[in-house]
Amino acid sequence: MNGDIQLPRFRDCFLPRRRLSVPAARTFVRKALSEWAVRERFEDVTLCVSELATNAVVHGVPPGRGFRVLVWLDHDGLCRVEVHDSGPGWPQIPEVDDELEAGGRGLRLVAELADKWGVERRDPGKIVWVEFGL
Repeated sequence: MNGDIQLPRFRDCFLPRRRLSVPAARTFVRKALSEWAVRERFEDVTLCVSELATNAVVHGVPPGRGFRVLVWLDHDGLCRVEVHDSGPGWPQIPEVDDELEAGGRGLRLVAELADKWGVERRDPGKIVWVEFGL
């Protein structure tokens, strides 16, 4: 990380419920990380953003609505990304590998790559977040 950058840094964007929003979310986060001179774990962060945005589009966002992506970097080098959606579902990793046939691979990947991840309630919907120490 570049020591000349004033921290904390924060960016957010709102994206509609459509497939093209997944690469748009990824591009948004890549641009923020690049502007902040973040190189460490760059690919891990953007891959997790892709997975969370995909889940929002496929499972979390009701028709006619969108989702919000927030990314920030704090003084201690913690990078956090949140995906806010208004859907009622609650993401979780399937406990049995056979259940992965119907999905769940993305969250398993997120759990492996991120230092922490979780889900919080909001009204309406939820926030799915990931954190990375840089």
